[in-house]
Amino acid sequence: MEGLEITLLRPLWLVALPVVAGLGWWMLRRSRGLGDWRRAADPALLRALAMLGKVEPQARNLPLLAALGVAALAVLALAGPAVERRDSLSYRNLDGVVLVVDASASVVEDPRWPQALTLSRFAVAGLGTRPGGTVVFAGDAYVATDLTMDHLQLGQTVSLIDAETVPDPGSRPERGLALAARMLREGGVVAGDVLLLSDGGGRGPASLAEAEARAALGARLSGIARGPTAAAASHATVGGGRVFGLGEVEALTAWLAEDARTRLERQDYPLLFWADHGRLLLALALIPMLLLFRRRAA
Repeated sequence: MEGLEITLLRPLWLVALPVVAGLGWWMLRRSRGLGDWRRAADPALLRALAMLGKVEPQARNLPLLAALGVAALAVLALAGPAVERRDSLSYRNLDGVVLVVDASASVVEDPRWPQALTLSRFAVAGLGTRPGGTVVFAGDAYVATDLTMDHLQLGQTVSLIDAETVPDPGSRPERGLALAARMLREGGVVAGDVLLLSDGGGRGPASLAEAEARAALGARLSGIARGPTAAAASHATVGGGRVFGLGEVEALTAWLAEDARTRLERQDYPLLFWADHGRLLLALALIPMLLLFRRRAA
């Protein structure tokens, strides 16, 4: 088939092939005619028995070769020969991004808030084929935009966030993170990103526990901060992400542009993209195995 490329999902199993080959060579060397009888019996007696048809002068190596063939095919099957699924691109929606924005007064009234919004819009523009959503929080959390592929609408929503967006005073990042987790679960996302834009207010044991829970769901938690803080670093470390400063536009867009396929394969979802044909090789191994059950004529 033109353009067919075979990939091994578990290539380390190929290490067993030289072992099978070496074992086969050793067994074939040992099966010399009558085996050890040549050393134990008188040569003249063996010749006489051979003339009478009581012994076979040559050993039957066919069963041994069949067993070696079965072992080699089993090793190749365990290596996972696979071809790419034609519909693999349809699985890219399993990777989404939720932007969790602190809309409390201390954040949106800061002189650097326009710079934070610009960085957020660049992040949205760099999502590519990934769906994105927005959660806003202060004293409580609300969904501003559900997961969508309309990145233009998503960017416009982010641009409209101000001090009046969330009526509840305070800063409860754990509520925003919990709501983002619910969006990812309901959207069927298995390898997402959560971006927390905050000045660090309200971070504590509760938000740290939510950060750890995001990592357990397969979603990286990263932070967009006005400056490096120990709280932001600890949340990103626990959540499997990193902290980005307001000027790190290229680093953030590159982080979000990481191919969803690579991340899903790292998280034990390779069969979403590859059709494993190892079972076909195991079925093929049944053919030489039949030779091991041949009945000898009397």
